[in-house]
Amino acid sequence: MRIGVIGTGRIGTIHAHTLSRHRDVGSLILTDVDPARAQALAHRLGETAAPGVDEIYTWGVDAVVITAATSAHADLIGRAARAGLPVFCEKPIALDLAGTLQAITEVETAGTVLQMGFQRRFDTGYRGAREAVRSGRLGRLHTVRAMTSDPEPPPAGYLPQSGGLYRDSSIHDFDILRWVTGRDVVDVYAAGSDAGPAVFREAGDVDTGAALLTLDDGTLATVTATRMNGAGYDVRMELAGERDQIVVGLDDRTPIASTEPTGPPAADRPWTGFLERFAAAYEAELIAFVEVVRGERANPCDGREALQALLIAEACELSRRERRPVRPAELTSGATAAFT
Repeated sequence: MRIGVIGTGRIGTIHAHTLSRHRDVGSLILTDVDPARAQALAHRLGETAAPGVDEIYTWGVDAVVITAATSAHADLIGRAARAGLPVFCEKPIALDLAGTLQAITEVETAGTVLQMGFQRRFDTGYRGAREAVRSGRLGRLHTVRAMTSDPEPPPAGYLPQSGGLYRDSSIHDFDILRWVTGRDVVDVYAAGSDAGPAVFREAGDVDTGAALLTLDDGTLATVTATRMNGAGYDVRMELAGERDQIVVGLDDRTPIASTEPTGPPAADRPWTGFLERFAAAYEAELIAFVEVVRGERANPCDGREALQALLIAEACELSRRERRPVRPAELTSGATAAFT
């Protein structure tokens, strides 16, 4: 199997390493907007670098992995679909509903595969939480608390093109909330704060956000996020039911300290970021993609799933701006009706 990797930045490099080691992947063709970066990675891996995306197709591949800039995702997905190739793409498909729907339409019209990179679905802790909920261990689920806290802001130049805190960061929580609980979000109320560094205000973004979500069975969920968690990278999910309560992401590297005399000590080596915290999950999702391409398993996260997470993020952003509750269904009229 020969796979084309479009984008050789941080996550593209990780995915290329995973694929290069895979027994069922014979070779890779790597390309990037910075040809020298793709060439350097290809040299390290013993793979082939291409001068551009065109060569990915003219030289011939069996599948495509997209880790380019978000603004390019939808067009690249569409091109791969028209070529009849299965695609793995990092989230999101696009930063708007129109681009997302167009890409999904191209994939479904072509009858190809689009697997989205929501890596938390492959994390051991979240998989355990899903099993606990589905098995009935917790009883009726009444409360979910999810959080993503980055230790420091991203580069200032990234913020204007990120889509904002809800679309860029919290979207992972929105996806995993649906995946773990098996429920849809019917109502959101969100707020954000830009009281931190001025770069967030200049980008029209917030550095900290919170949202109250109501699920379709009445379960209440809170999702919080911040770019300013100096203690370290902290991603958790707490699920409380009538019978039991569990937590994902609480271990000896969780950057939190207890004020109780008998509480656990603070982590002496907290998680530094998402690439370290979810290293095993990133590898697992690419292994799954190879299995999907080989016809050995069903797609674990398709474009319609990514659309649902984006709708929640869009609803939260609208709620934050207009200071009112928003139902994601408000956003699914007209062009999106076929996908609801």
